[in-house]
Amino acid sequence: MASVPVYCLCRLPYDVTRFMIECDGCQDWFHGSCVGVEEEQAADIDVYHCPNCEITHGPSVLKKRRGSQKQDVSVSREMSQTVKTGSPQFIRELRSRTFPSSDEIILKPSGSQLTVEYLEENSFSVPILVIKKDGLGMTVPPPTFTVSDVEHYVGGDKIIDVIDVVRQADCKMKLSEFVKYYNSPSRDKVLNVISLEFSETRLSNLVETPKIVRKLSWVENLWPEESVFERPSVQKYCLMGVKDSYTDFHIDFGGTSVWYHVLRGEKIFYLIRPTAANLALFERWGSSSNQNEMFFGDQVDSCFKCSLKQGYTLFIPTGWIHAVLTPVDCLSFGGNFLHSLNIDMQLK
Repeated sequence: MASVPVYCLCRLPYDVTRFMIECDGCQDWFHGSCVGVEEEQAADIDVYHCPNCEITHGPSVLKKRRGSQKQDVSVSREMSQTVKTGSPQFIRELRSRTFPSSDEIILKPSGSQLTVEYLEENSFSVPILVIKKDGLGMTVPPPTFTVSDVEHYVGGDKIIDVIDVVRQADCKMKLSEFVKYYNSPSRDKVLNVISLEFSETRLSNLVETPKIVRKLSWVENLWPEESVFERPSVQKYCLMGVKDSYTDFHIDFGGTSVWYHVLRGEKIFYLIRPTAANLALFERWGSSSNQNEMFFGDQVDSCFKCSLKQGYTLFIPTGWIHAVLTPVDCLSFGGNFLHSLNIDMQLK
């Protein structure tokens, strides 16, 4: 069987729905979204060089404007170079884009409606958004609770994992150092905390996971009291993100489902169905050497936008591919859990 031709930095087959531009150097074709060229800009380009050919042939050249005595000028750096995930330009472009609403795919029960029977009847195969926490059987601090309060209950000396959003790289710092940064009126970096597990701290006394999670969770219900294996601590996470924090597309670890509750601020989720085709594309994207130059949402059939506002709670089932943007400073809680409602997908 003949192999399907692939193109661009992302090495994907031709897709009629996506704009592409041909490089005058190597004659390969590139998705505009992968190389930072908008379709309407292409008409003004006389000679286009892809990022690789720029090195040997120089930057792209714009067409001469009629009546102008000036020589052709090079395409701007923003156009000719790829946009790095997490960069200020990336965040600006992401904010300005439109996506299909998650209302097309999610369920929206009330807190009291979200029971095991409800999930058995409707299945837990699509995300669930609960607007008000009433009836969820969940306990969280009041919205006046701050990151300084998190430090008080967890301890400022605790070493935490922090993501440098622009670099998309992890680093470690004391919780007290992060809180000082978070509360600073001037921040020189965009830092994000998404993995502060606090089950063994005093903060745990202030947070009770949603009742449906406690009923479904294998760890909560089936983990033996006396086990040679340590009980997983993944039930209670505190997430602290400043404006423009971004977590790239991922699937939650170990086949787990996940819940999020926004205590202060807002988070925007970009949700992708875990179809066989999308999972195959995700695996290819995840192993690509230029993953941080490609927005995965452009490579699938549909990417849905879900705004999780203050007081909202979101449940994402096993396997769903998602990214998260923090449009304003945000403090939220969440946790992961395995259950019996979607075992086939969990095993994948």
